[in-house]
Amino acid sequence: MAAEQAFVTLTTNDSYARGAMVLGKSLRNHKTSKKLVVLIGPHVSNQTRAVLHKIFDEVRVVDVLNSGDTATLTMMKRPDLGVTFTTLHCWTLTHYSKSVFMDADKLVVSNIDELFDREELSATPDPGWPDCFNSGLFVFCPSNETYSKLLKYCKEHGSFDGGDQGVLNGFFSDWTTADINKHLPFIYNMSSIAIYTYLPAFKQFGANAKVVHFLGEMKPWSYTYNLTQGRLRGDVQASSQPGFLLQWWALYSAEVLPALIREYGDQRFDSGCEEEAVESEERVQPLVSSAERRHLWEQGQIDYMGIDSFDNIQKKLDVFLK
Repeated sequence: MAAEQAFVTLTTNDSYARGAMVLGKSLRNHKTSKKLVVLIGPHVSNQTRAVLHKIFDEVRVVDVLNSGDTATLTMMKRPDLGVTFTTLHCWTLTHYSKSVFMDADKLVVSNIDELFDREELSATPDPGWPDCFNSGLFVFCPSNETYSKLLKYCKEHGSFDGGDQGVLNGFFSDWTTADINKHLPFIYNMSSIAIYTYLPAFKQFGANAKVVHFLGEMKPWSYTYNLTQGRLRGDVQASSQPGFLLQWWALYSAEVLPALIREYGDQRFDSGCEEEAVESEERVQPLVSSAERRHLWEQGQIDYMGIDSFDNIQKKLDVFLK
């Protein structure tokens, strides 16, 4: 009998755990036949762990590896990325023959079991530097030998970006040129950058998207969701995926939040949701041509409060993703 295969994700705190829960639910809802595994840090609360156990087949506590590369991380203004070295623990899951690692800040919108037909190390090009792969999703084969070699590489070479992506791109340095089959299509790791910076391509290929990646500091759980109105509050200008954000919150509020409420019982916790009505201002919209509107979108000038509101973008996304 062949060894099992699994999707693997990681969370070191309760905030990212919400992302892991939604990711797990989205994989389940799209009928994956694979096992689901989440690696968690020791600081994840007992209530959160209990909910993760309901969603994932395996919840494993791991030590939090940190790059200690303060200078590089400060330069990137992302000191939180140091703990992403903990990702390397996924190579110790040797009871699985092949796995797909996915960051917790993702939403699956279609079945992606076909990724297990790919070989190690398969990943999508990074939108910031396409000669590197983005480590938010990759196909790998668990191996204690590879794990040891990765730790040795870290010790001897460090990471050019202070996080796991720099390590993995250094270790799997032939990814760029060795085998084009290991270059996954962008639809498996579609980032927020694509929707507005290359809108024509999104219009052409967006309907085929399988995984949405919420890149950057602002994560879905950074916002507040109004349960009554089905609307988001927060610095929405920081996100170029309001439609997908609403999908994330709809799944979270319907399938994750009830489980968290049961676990916390009478204890108060920050659910990220509110029920009271939120007042909104109505604005009269100037008429613009489709060509002018496209130009504004491509320049990043999106009218979130008017014609480019959440509801209008959601309707457009629903048409693309049918």
